This record gives sequence, C-alpha cells and structure tokens, in this order.
Amino acid sequence: MRAVGIILAGGNSHRMKELSNKRAISAMPVAGSYRAIDFALSNMTNSSVQKVAVLTQYNSRSLHEHLSSSKWWNFGRKQGGLFVFTPTITADNNAWYRGTADAIYQNLDFLKKSHEPYVIIASGDCVYKMDYNKVLEYHIEKKADITVVCKEMPPTEDVTRFGLIRMNEDSRIEEFDEKPMVSTSNTVSTGIYVLRRRQLIELVERCAQEDRYDFVRDILIRYKNLKRIYGYKINDYWSNIATVESYFKTNMDFLKPEVRDYFFRQYPDVYSKVDDLPPAKYNPGSVVKNSLVSSGCIINGRVENSVLFKTVFVGENCVIKNSIIMNDVYLGDNTYIENCIVESRDTIRANSHHVGEDGIKIVVEKNERYVL
Repeated sequence: MRAVGIILAGGNSHRMKELSNKRAISAMPVAGSYRAIDFALSNMTNSSVQKVAVLTQYNSRSLHEHLSSSKWWNFGRKQGGLFVFTPTITADNNAWYRGTADAIYQNLDFLKKSHEPYVIIASGDCVYKMDYNKVLEYHIEKKADITVVCKEMPPTEDVTRFGLIRMNEDSRIEEFDEKPMVSTSNTVSTGIYVLRRRQLIELVERCAQEDRYDFVRDILIRYKNLKRIYGYKINDYWSNIATVESYFKTNMDFLKPEVRDYFFRQYPDVYSKVDDLPPAKYNPGSVVKNSLVSSGCIINGRVENSVLFKTVFVGENCVIKNSIIMNDVYLGDNTYIENCIVESRDTIRANSHHVGEDGIKIVVEKNERYVL
C-alpha cells in the first residue's frame, strides 16, 4: 500500500453523556467483544496499510490499554507498525491538541519521516468496513487534491451533527457545511480523507502559522474552491457512535442477522484484542432470545433483544430487555432492566428496577465490589 494511516481518536462528545466520563469515544465497546477503534484499525490492515498512527488525548487510558500490542491487528512487522501519539510538552509547544489539524501538526515528524506518497485519515468512532485501496484508486483517477468519503443518509436520520456535502455531476464538492443548524443535504462526510503526504504537511503547517486548528473548517471548507476536493460515495453499512442514541442503535443493529453476517462472516475480518475468558454459561432456567452474549458471562435470568459484553453476571429471576450491559457488570436477583445502557463495572443491587421511558436511560451505580 502506498499510504500511511492516521486515526483521529482524541476527541470527546458531550452527546455521550456519562458514557464518556471514563473512556474515549474510540474505546466504546461495540457488538459484544469489540471497541469502536477496531473497525478503523481492521480496515487499515486489511487494506495493506502497514504504518498507522493513532492520535489520542481525551480519557485515553483504556484506549492505550486496548492498543498495548499491535499484534491483534497484524501491525507487528519489521516495516511499519502501530504508533500511539499523545500531546507532548516540548520547547516549542505546551498545549493539548486544539483541533484535528493541530493534532496532526504536533505529530508532523511522523509524516515527515514516512516515505509513502499518500495519507489516509480516518476517525476512530465509526463502525464500518472499507477497502481504502478503492478510495485511493478513485483519488488518483480524479487527480484530486483531497478525497472525502461520504454517505447518503436516510431522510429520517438527524444529519445536523455531521458535515454535509453537496457535489456536482462529476462528484466534485461544491459546498461543505459543518454541523449546520438546519440540514440542506442528506450526504454526510464520514470523516475519512485521502490526500498526498507532502500536501498534507504543507496545509497543516500553513494552518499552524495562521493559528487555525480544525481540519474540516480550516482546510476542507477554506480550500474547497482552491483545491480539487472530490467525494467518494459508499453504500455499505456505516455508523458514527458519538451520541447515546446512535451508540445504542449501532449495537442493536448487530442483533440483525444481515449486519452480523456482513461484519463477522464476510471477508475481510474485523480484528480486536482477545481476552482469555471462558465461554458464556447458561444455567438451568435461563432464557435468552435474539441477543449477543459475550465470553465470561453467567446467565441465570431472562435476556431479550440485548447486547451483553464480557463477564456480565445475571442473577436469578432477572429480566433484561432491549438493553446494553457493558463489561464486568453484576446484576442482583430480581432486577428488571429495559431500554437502558448499564455502565461497565456496575453493581446493580437485587430487586432494582430501571426502565428508559423517554429514550435510553444510562444506569451508573456506585460499585461496592471495588471499594478498598
């Protein structure tokens, strides 16, 4: 592959509410055994991108723990590798990343020391499968300066949290509106970009000189009439999990057979860090319907239309419906959970009752199992 990869995984989303209090959005658990960043990393390695940098910042401890070994995504080669960069205090800089362009600027040495002619930039909070080679071929064919991967969303989707794109008949981007108050288009930017490495260095250095920090506002929107910026449309599954509602919906999508088949049975594969856990145990009297139950779980109650992450204990006579139970949760006997997301390492006391009536309820309980 003639490209180096950059995954932007340092941002925070207030729309995730309590879920982002102790982890980065890119480290959010997805589909039982995965993290959000696994999809971007798998796409990189499946596209033969051998050298990938992950730029982290906000609440990055669990993300760093997940990325502690590159072998899970097959980056442990003699050439290339997986690099994790955090904001670094230097003689010239003592600031955190002030935006996506600034994050790249603070790690510009990585690009300058690379030899690949192209750069693929992706975000770490999206769930999708993609062959970046096809985007690169399209980029070269169009003789584009920048290629933006975009997707047409259904009319029912709230697209005002995305960058909206308008293209002409030749797919050249004419308008780019970042997170508008009112949607004027259903075509959204997926946060995946392809451009030449030398050009990216030049654009980012110019942004730094002018105290501009955002890749979208200060490069894509600012240069849309000066540079040849093209859109590459995708039709396959793509979801951004940066809100509570979209995170819940994305996990629920994995209960659909066609979505599970697309991600887990069709080539190429999605890779993740594997924990050494026993298979899920279903004790006598337990009932499980249309649910994802991960390794290490022990089920004594009833689970319907739900996603249970690793090492969840479900007590006697528990009922879980249309919910997401994160890692290492203990649910006491006779607990009722419906339309909820239960935060990881929670201890839900016996006879508890949690129902999300006006949307998705986030359950965060004080964890007495870990008090010193």
